[in-house]
Amino acid sequence: MGLTQDSELPLREKADVDASDNGPVKFGHKLKDQQFLFDPSYRNLNHGSFGTIPRAIQAKLRGYQDQAEATPDLFIRYEYPKLLDLSRAAIAKLLRVPTDTCVFVANATVGVNTVLRNLAWTPDGRDEILYFDTIYAGCLKTIDYVIEDRGGLVNGRSITLSYPCEDDAIVSAFHAAVDASIQQGKRPRICLFDVVSSLPGIRFPFEALTAACREKGLLSLIDGAQGVGMVDIDLGQVDPDFFVSNCHKWLHVPRGCAVFYVPVRNQALMRSTLPTSHGFVPRGGGGKKRLGPLPPSPKSVFVNAFEFVGTIDNAPYLCVKDSIRWREEVLGGEERIREAQIALAREGGQKAAEILGTEVLDNASRSMTRCAMVNVALPLAVQPEDGKELAGELASLASFPESDISAVTNWILQTLMDEHKTFVAIYVFNGRLWARLSAQVYLELDDFEWVGHVLKGVCERVVKGEYKQ
Repeated sequence: MGLTQDSELPLREKADVDASDNGPVKFGHKLKDQQFLFDPSYRNLNHGSFGTIPRAIQAKLRGYQDQAEATPDLFIRYEYPKLLDLSRAAIAKLLRVPTDTCVFVANATVGVNTVLRNLAWTPDGRDEILYFDTIYAGCLKTIDYVIEDRGGLVNGRSITLSYPCEDDAIVSAFHAAVDASIQQGKRPRICLFDVVSSLPGIRFPFEALTAACREKGLLSLIDGAQGVGMVDIDLGQVDPDFFVSNCHKWLHVPRGCAVFYVPVRNQALMRSTLPTSHGFVPRGGGGKKRLGPLPPSPKSVFVNAFEFVGTIDNAPYLCVKDSIRWREEVLGGEERIREAQIALAREGGQKAAEILGTEVLDNASRSMTRCAMVNVALPLAVQPEDGKELAGELASLASFPESDISAVTNWILQTLMDEHKTFVAIYVFNGRLWARLSAQVYLELDDFEWVGHVLKGVCERVVKGEYKQ
């Protein structure tokens, strides 16, 4: 009844994916054409936003959905929890933590919300949430909401970073922010930071920051939206207080799916899922017994709470074990994938920068680019509204008014999509425009060369004022 962990993946024959007799598949365009679902004319250089899945995982997804439609009650009530446990075990093994510390939520933002909305804040109003100024906008707005909703019981404190810098400087900035908070009579309670930040796409020293939080007595909340499947994450060793990571971005799992890790010591703090699920247990246990839709389970309160939050299509959660297996059997495993993506991002980013006549955002130790995303400067500066003249390298670049940032970036994005069948994250940082490029197993160096020429041409058209038309 149902699928088991040993059920066959609908994998293509080795010859179809250009695998050698002695090793896994070769990365690149042939893999893209035969294993993935892209339009042949589309170049996906923005894997970091929404990810994608191979044909084999799409087939698994539809298989689970078909089972749910064939016997809804049988599958949802009885088979789904068993399959979910297999995926929880698979992701826990990948992260090197106990299975009962891992559950799934729809995306990383849901995980961050779950933590910040569940924490009880001290009535004296001195509590603070620390975060870095490179925080993902959705998480920053969550902090804004919690501050507003709790009526002054908690406040936020932003930690400013000046890139490029070494990892030690980031940790030092954290220590300085904690000290400043205490000196001002505040109580730093929790720090939110990334595995890899979004804009710019930089690998964060999340391991060192977790240790620093422990040293200073703060809770650590790791936003690994860009994390699992791209960066080696040993949660058992790092030992954060809370961790969430999207599986649909870099682990080739269908959207939306994120692993939410909470060590046993902190699970009692997570009083409710979002929304509150059938697994919620009122304090004291003195009220009426609440009925649930699933059969009785011996699992922990934490695991039961997240098992069935409500009726939505949770088939992506069941695909986690299949994606991990596919990556091992077809792509050669996590280490091979990581090394190839980092190498391609670094080489491809440098090639694009050479074409543009600019540079890649990195530090001397290259720790900032130890991931599958790379940030390439565009030859366009932003002229401040205050009339100050551009200085240094920016003074030699073509520029546009600060008031035109939205018009320029939106015109570039629309042009890339309409004329070139691609999308690249474009943003302003350090007074100029940047492009964030993603490396993946289905890309090759010539994709980065191609996008370098495309971006150069688009920037030249910005200088001519086409965005104003």
